[in-house]
Amino acid sequence: MSVWRETPTLKGRHVTLRPMVREDREELLEAFEGLHSLFHTTVPTADTFDAWYDRVAFDTAAGRNLPFTVLDADGRISGVTRLMRMSETHRRVEIGGTLYAPRVQRTGLNTEAKYMLLGHAFEVLEVNCVQIRTDFLNHASRRAIERLGARLDGILRGHLILNGHLRDSAVYSILAHEWPGVRRNLDLLMARYDGDVA
Repeated sequence: MSVWRETPTLKGRHVTLRPMVREDREELLEAFEGLHSLFHTTVPTADTFDAWYDRVAFDTAAGRNLPFTVLDADGRISGVTRLMRMSETHRRVEIGGTLYAPRVQRTGLNTEAKYMLLGHAFEVLEVNCVQIRTDFLNHASRRAIERLGARLDGILRGHLILNGHLRDSAVYSILAHEWPGVRRNLDLLMARYDGDVA
């Protein structure tokens, strides 16, 4: 099967990304507890999970999505993330659809997860561009994206309506020729989480 069609398992020190399956439902709903007040994204509930999962599975079958369940260092389900809006023709993907349990936010888990997704995109899929989008008003997310080394492409004004909120989307990207520098930056960030540097 094409690497553009098969969701791999990616393992690091702080996180494992493995193919998302419907059987993750209850543990994912537990991980999503405490996220439902977020205005800038849609968080599945017990009532909406199956429809949400069906949309993800539809995009996966169409070759537009590689969805991952996120496990922390202890193997506990801690959220989801995706390679999405995939175009093999144009060799571009987006990292998105990311939801983490509050207990793993602001830890090394997200940095390492992004590191592995970027590595898979640039080194296995051989993309030219990886995009990351977030709500313009989500300043914590924007800082985290910029900390990775992504550059702001622009703002899509009035882009989405989420939870009754008209969202402007900030669009960031990393290009293939920028990946070696971004990877070195992420190596340094990960070394700090691992305690390898002062």
